[in-house]
Amino acid sequence: MTETDPADLRAIELATARIEERPGDDAAHELRARAHLALGRLEDAERDAAAAVRLDPDEVRYRELLAEVLAARGAHRDAAAEFARLARNDPRQVAWTVAEAAERLGASDPDGGVKAARQAVRLDPANADAQLALARGLIRLGDPRAALAAASRAVELRPADPDVREAMADAIWLAGHASQALAGFRALAGELRDADRARVTAKAREVYRMHAGWAGRLVAAIRPLFAVALRRGWLSVR
Repeated sequence: MTETDPADLRAIELATARIEERPGDDAAHELRARAHLALGRLEDAERDAAAAVRLDPDEVRYRELLAEVLAARGAHRDAAAEFARLARNDPRQVAWTVAEAAERLGASDPDGGVKAARQAVRLDPANADAQLALARGLIRLGDPRAALAAASRAVELRPADPDVREAMADAIWLAGHASQALAGFRALAGELRDADRARVTAKAREVYRMHAGWAGRLVAAIRPLFAVALRRGWLSVR
């Protein structure tokens, strides 16, 4: 649940008063949209962001805000289209192309995600987010060699980032190196918390289950036992 900030509530009050006085005040719609977004009121945020765009279609800031709201709402395909529009208008802004790639992957469009990520990499080969998006898309497409190359470059650029390290472990798993993949997931499971830990632990269980003997599969079937064994480093595969 999003924590309520009195400053955001006050911003909504002020913006609403301005809009009542001047219904065409695009800046007030932007202010209210950002406050709603901060409070997790995504439908209200989208409505105000769309109003700001309608009132001033050429203002990049409003379109970027709308794309961010759509992404937060889970409307990944629409968010990708907005980020793509922004990137076409100013190709130097690599972050928009990276965002488009991430949203296309979120929309279950790995081909589109890889295409956007490759464009971002061409624009800025040293951009870790671009390399990460490319690695994730290639993993989804089942291309281990290219995924390993992109993930390795992302690791070089940002070696401590858990997202990058998880993508590397995913690429290693896809390439068939079970032991290395299990080690990567085990290390992450020891560092991450809550849903992130559960996700990488589930990946570790699947790697182990696929390569262990009958006794190992029994351990993998008992989740609490597997979690303890993983944490203590008792598990290994070839």
